[in-house]
Amino acid sequence: MRRTQLYLSESTWKMLHARARQMHVTISELVRQAIQEKYEKSTADRQEGMRAIIGLWEDRTDIGDSTAYIRKLRKDNRLARLKR
Repeated sequence: MRRTQLYLSESTWKMLHARARQMHVTISELVRQAIQEKYEKSTADRQEGMRAIIGLWEDRTDIGDSTAYIRKLRKDNRLARLKR
């Protein structure tokens, strides 16, 4: 674990202090929990979303072969670049 310092407004500190006393934890623990809920959860959600779209279009027959399409685009771009 690493140590860091934060500057908090008086009202934020008082709110955290009261909440920490209610929950029988430290202010540091409250801050760690809040950061985990905010950032680690959203990262996991994003990763789950990315995994869900893998292969999403693999069974589609109406879009044709993507490899051939990309090769055609690249070939067209090369000719345009040569003319410049």
